Amino acid sequence: MSSDTLRTLRLIGAVVSGIILVAGLAACQVRPLYGEASGSGAALAGVGFSDAGTRVGQVVRNHLVFLTSRGSGEAANPSYQVELSVSSSYSDILDDEDAGQLQPGRVIVAGSYTLSRVSDGEILKRGSRTATALLDVSRQEFAELRSVRDAENRAAREVAEFIRADLAIALANQPPPQVTWQK
Repeated sequence: MSSDTLRTLRLIGAVVSGIILVAGLAACQVRPLYGEASGSGAALAGVGFSDAGTRVGQVVRNHLVFLTSRGSGEAANPSYQVELSVSSSYSDILDDEDAGQLQPGRVIVAGSYTLSRVSDGEILKRGSRTATALLDVSRQEFAELRSVRDAENRAAREVAEFIRADLAIALANQPPPQVTWQK
């Protein structure tokens, strides 16, 4: 093969590769999840949450309200409603009873939710999320209670972050509300 033929084949290969790359990028649907263009930020601000039955459930609920409303509080007339159920469990990792030694422990917070549209009651998303927080447990009673509570708070905030991300994805897939102009 001559060098002109090799150059021509390389040029054709480069053009074909460029066309494939451009076609691949044109099919890409990446967009910011919380961006204003997607509308999920405004939709998240219109989410209401059910009342919590436990202290850990209240931590998850409060953090979700803060995250979805960007700190401005819960929506007065929500467009979407989230039924939230949260449970928490604590366990020692080791059963060793060395006096005076810190023992490892684990707190698991599980949250399940159902997102529905208020206007027609249609369920848009159901899911559950869990988070685990590890802790060192002292044999002093108050220190143990406080470390368990701190671990519950950490895991509850993490569950709220996971649920907020799920809600944002579900709401980003919803069509934007129809705006009707009236005079």
